[in-house]
Amino acid sequence: MWRTFAYFISLLVFLTCSQIQVQAQDTIPIPLKINIGLEVSGPVTYYTNKNILNAEGYISVDLNEKRSVIFDAGYLNYKYSQYNYSYLNKGSFIRIGMDFNLLKPDKSQGRYWAGIGLSYGISLFNSEVPVFAKLNYWGTTVSSISPKTDWAHFVEVSPGFRAEIFNHLSIGWSASLRMLIHTSTGKDLMPIYFPGFGNGTKRVSAGLNYFIVWNIPYKKIKVILKKEVKEDTEDNGDTNNNGTNNNGTNNTTGTSGNNQQGKVIRQ
Repeated sequence: MWRTFAYFISLLVFLTCSQIQVQAQDTIPIPLKINIGLEVSGPVTYYTNKNILNAEGYISVDLNEKRSVIFDAGYLNYKYSQYNYSYLNKGSFIRIGMDFNLLKPDKSQGRYWAGIGLSYGISLFNSEVPVFAKLNYWGTTVSSISPKTDWAHFVEVSPGFRAEIFNHLSIGWSASLRMLIHTSTGKDLMPIYFPGFGNGTKRVSAGLNYFIVWNIPYKKIKVILKKEVKEDTEDNGDTNNNGTNNNGTNNTTGTSGNNQQGKVIRQ
């Protein structure tokens, strides 16, 4: 019984000391948020060019001060024409992935995000060629390709920046680099442009997006700040004289004639 009581007291003292040590460390409160973003460059582009309408938005949830899971979805209506053919493509896409904030907690403070996102996307679209003309020996042949539904999937890397300018309101941008994994159209009938990816004639596509984001705090956590450790090298090779003894000779501390180096850790 006494052994059990002594063990319980030791455990209680250990937990109390651990709690005091954690509280003694520097911490900073970080709000975790649900972010709802709307991409604004698509509607602006449609205002100047009626041949392409791209609408996109996302929802992300902060898991901690560094990581958040993100779900992105959008719609595309694309028209393209030249002197001898016209092309139509419309459909939707989804992307799901993870965002990583590279800023330190004392710099981000739950208001700033500068990092990189990794996501996987699937696009479902309907494409057709209403008319195309081909010149041959017997003259000009006019034909068309009927509508067909296809799909494609891809991966995306998107570095970017976001800042809270007003309470619960942020703006930001991201640069996207996408790589096509597979498309059901086949390599000989690649789509000119399709939702979520962009230029389908190339295996790699790039883009730039601008967002307005509504932030909804749902939880607040305390993050322990890690102190920076600096190492300084001091030369203690000089001999230290502590005075003169009773016989009139000098007492020397340390090792005579040898240089000693020590590292001082400062926090």
